[in-house]
Amino acid sequence: MRPVHWLLWTLEAKPKGARQRDTLKLKAIRFLLAYATRHDMKLYQMDVKSAFLNGYTNELVYVEQPPGFEDPNNPNHVYRLSKALYGLKQAPRAWYERLRDFLIEKGFKIGQVDTTLFTKKMDNDLFVCQLYVDDIIFGSTNDELCKEFGNMMAKEFEMSMIGELTFFLGFQIKQLKEGTFIYQKKYTRDLLKRFKMDDCKPIETPMATNAKLEADESGIKVDQTLYRSMIGSLLYLCASRLDIMFSVCLCARFQADPRESHLFVVKRILRYLKHTPSIGLWYPKGASFELLGYSDSDFAGCRVERKCTSGGCYLLGRSLVSWSSKKQNCVSLSTAEAEYIAAGSSCAQLLYMKQTLLDYRVKLSRIPLLCDNESAVKLDNNLHIDIRHHFIRDHVAKGDILLQNVGTKEQLADIFTKPLDESNFCRLRSELNVLDARMIM
Repeated sequence: MRPVHWLLWTLEAKPKGARQRDTLKLKAIRFLLAYATRHDMKLYQMDVKSAFLNGYTNELVYVEQPPGFEDPNNPNHVYRLSKALYGLKQAPRAWYERLRDFLIEKGFKIGQVDTTLFTKKMDNDLFVCQLYVDDIIFGSTNDELCKEFGNMMAKEFEMSMIGELTFFLGFQIKQLKEGTFIYQKKYTRDLLKRFKMDDCKPIETPMATNAKLEADESGIKVDQTLYRSMIGSLLYLCASRLDIMFSVCLCARFQADPRESHLFVVKRILRYLKHTPSIGLWYPKGASFELLGYSDSDFAGCRVERKCTSGGCYLLGRSLVSWSSKKQNCVSLSTAEAEYIAAGSSCAQLLYMKQTLLDYRVKLSRIPLLCDNESAVKLDNNLHIDIRHHFIRDHVAKGDILLQNVGTKEQLADIFTKPLDESNFCRLRSELNVLDARMIM
C-alpha cells in the first residue's frame, strides 16, 4: 500500500440505493424567493460549522494514521471512521442524511420533487427550509417559528446565524417592503474586469438583429480556453440575467472551434453588460400565485444545421422563476411543427413546476401555456412530428395544461428565440420584470 497523507479508501462502499442529491439548483432558490415574497415571508440564512464532520458513514471506511500522531505500539494500523471526514467522497451524502433524519424526526416533510426542501405546517403557518450543503435558508409566515428553528438547530449542530438572506451562490438579494430583488452586480463587474472589458464602450442590446452566426471555417481561430471561459462565466450569469440567455446559448454552440467572428459577438454581450451591470429580477408583493407559461420558436434559425430554437418562460404570478433557450433536436418542416415541439418542452417544464408546488401546499390544474402560432395550438395530427412530442395532447386532455393562442406582440418568450431590436428587447425585458436596481432601491 503506497503511503498517503489523509488519503481515504473505502471497502464495501457501494451506496444502498440511489445517491441523494445534496445540491440545490438556482431554479429552486428563485422558486423559494417567489413563494416567500408572495406570502410576505422574511428569509434567513444559517451556516453549519464543520458540516462534513457531523455525518455518520454507513460504509466501512478506513484512514491512515496522520504523520506525527502514529500509535507507537501499532504504527502500521489504520483507523476505522465512525463519522465522515472532510474530503471523504461520502461526506456530503452522510451530512445530508443526518440532517434529513433529524428534520423528519422533528416533524418536517421532505419535498417529493426537490429533496433539499423541507416544510412544516403548524396551524395556519407554513415553515419552509431549503438546504445547500452546509448553508440553510429558511423562513415562515410566523417569525416566532424562525426563532424556534434557529435555537433547535443550534442545540443539535454547531451553527452560526448569518441573519437575513442577502447574498447566496453569487446572488445579491434585497428583501424590500414592496418585494424582492435578485441581481448579480458584483459578479458582473468582476467578470468584466477578468476579461479586461471594464473600460469597453457600452451598447444597448446583447446582439445585433442581423447577426447570423455560422461555423466560419475560413475565419481566424481564437484561444479556445479563453472563449470557453467567457461562455462558462456568462452562463452562470444567466441565472438572473435572462436578457442575455439567447445570445450566450447561441455563442456556446461554437465552443469546439471558436473563430474571431464568434468572439466578436461574445464581446458585444460583455459590452451590453457594461451598459446594464445592475439589472436583475424583481418579484413584487401582492401579485397572484398562478402558474403561467409562454412557449415560442423561431424557424430554422441555426445556420449550421437549419434547426429551430425553442424558447420558454414560466411565471408564478408576476415572478419569473424559470426560462430556457435551446436548439431543437430535429429539423422541423414547418413553423407549426417547430412551435408544437417547443410547446411540448414547455409542457414538461410546467408539469415539473406543478409537482414542485405541491411541496409548498399549492395545487393547480389547467395551467395556461401561451403559444403565438394558431396552427400549433389546433394541431391534432401530423405524421411528420415524432410521437414523443404528442404527450402534450394527453396532458391537455387530462386538464393539466391549457394550450392557448397569444398575440405575437404579447409573446414574452420571443426574447429567448431570436435577436430583437432595441425597442422590442427593452419592452419584453420590462414586461418580464427584469429591472435596473436603481429603479427599485
